[in-house]
Amino acid sequence: MHHHAYLWTGPKARFDDEALRRPPHPDPPPAGSRPELIERYRLVAAEFRTSDLPPLETAYWLVKPRSLVRGTWEEAKEAAAWFGERLAEYAPRFAVEHERDTARLARLVDSAAERLHAGGDVSYGVYLERPSYLSLAVVTCSPNRTAPDLPCPCA
Repeated sequence: MHHHAYLWTGPKARFDDEALRRPPHPDPPPAGSRPELIERYRLVAAEFRTSDLPPLETAYWLVKPRSLVRGTWEEAKEAAAWFGERLAEYAPRFAVEHERDTARLARLVDSAAERLHAGGDVSYGVYLERPSYLSLAVVTCSPNRTAPDLPCPCA
């Protein structure tokens, strides 16, 4: 078992485009469906795997391009340390002041370490100033507990 880290920042409006953040349905729209529905399905089918947008289900980071992996660790503690370093790096830009509290952030890192050690995934998102959004994820791989059939991006 190992862990892959992912980070995304960008405009809130782009993050809110949930259709591009979920995998396409396995069946395309039936023949005769509205043209805009067929076009939207084609767009999602073509872009979901290649888009850098955070998926709605954390495990689906594993199907994204390998270039999006920000780090890989065998030890949960090391992956959680990366998570904590990113929180500390971005905390001054958090839109809400109470989310910057260092004791709160330390508890998040401790919780992440426990969850990763148990084979789970960690996903955290927070609004930044402007309005932008920060998404951090550490995904357990080989296999992923919630989606064991997803391939490892580094294999």
